[in-house]
Amino acid sequence: MWDKQHLLGLDDLSADDIAGLLDKAQHYRTTALDEDKPSQALSGRRVVLMFFENSTRTRVSFQIAGERLGAAVTALSMEASSLKKGESLLDTVRTIDSMGVDFMVVRHSSSGAPWQIADAVSASVINAGDGTHEHPTQGLLDMLTIRQHKGAIRGLRVAIVGDVLHSRVARSNLIGLTKMGASVVLVGPPTLVPESLKSLGAEISYSLDDVIHQCDVLNMLRIQRERLDGQYFPSVREYCELYRLDSARMRRARADVLVMHPGPMNRGIEITPDVADGANSVILQQVSNGVAVRMAVLDTLNAARSARCP
Repeated sequence: MWDKQHLLGLDDLSADDIAGLLDKAQHYRTTALDEDKPSQALSGRRVVLMFFENSTRTRVSFQIAGERLGAAVTALSMEASSLKKGESLLDTVRTIDSMGVDFMVVRHSSSGAPWQIADAVSASVINAGDGTHEHPTQGLLDMLTIRQHKGAIRGLRVAIVGDVLHSRVARSNLIGLTKMGASVVLVGPPTLVPESLKSLGAEISYSLDDVIHQCDVLNMLRIQRERLDGQYFPSVREYCELYRLDSARMRRARADVLVMHPGPMNRGIEITPDVADGANSVILQQVSNGVAVRMAVLDTLNAARSARCP
């Protein structure tokens, strides 16, 4: 059960919890980028962005979200932190926590790091991506985008295509979408689609061509070359032939299929430019929805925090 002290993974949330966050995000979607309608829901609160991995979209959208809610937002440069001098991760976060921080937004290369931090600090911790494990706010913004276009998530068939093995986005999407009543098929080479994910409710296919005509949503994942520690497919050319979303494959897809990508894109590898920028693409809307979702998460955790410590 989600206690609303932290947001560490969608596995902790019920379908009602997810729906509530999506409803609140939809409300904020109309105000998130509107300078004439600022909110002061987090006035007096301090948000610290602690990104131990590089990020652009997630970090900037959390910063905008916090500022739009009236919080004081500080983005730390972890490359210049005391960790480089030998200090432990927990000593670093405890030091920052002692300065009166209310929220820590954490991205870390080690799966499970946000859970360790949450156990060590009094601030509310939001997981902005941990290793290959989860990325809950990306999962939420993807679901918000789908719901905006399809009206509901229940009954949809969603394909998540590509490097599932290394993708925290795939796991959060799989967990959230199945809780909301969608069916999810994971598509990619056998080396990049773990059979173990069937235990989370996933179907598995090794052929995009076999399933593309059945799908309401195609979520294309980036090939994470920085995480590939071996030869997971014979060549990039072969991967493109089997799994790239291009205009020829789009002709076999449903006319109203949604094309998504969590970014950053390897244009020409997992998706061609004409499809990424085409009429079915909602990739930029995903980015815009990220601000609204992160506002909803901060607002929800803050309300619970205020109730615990009035």
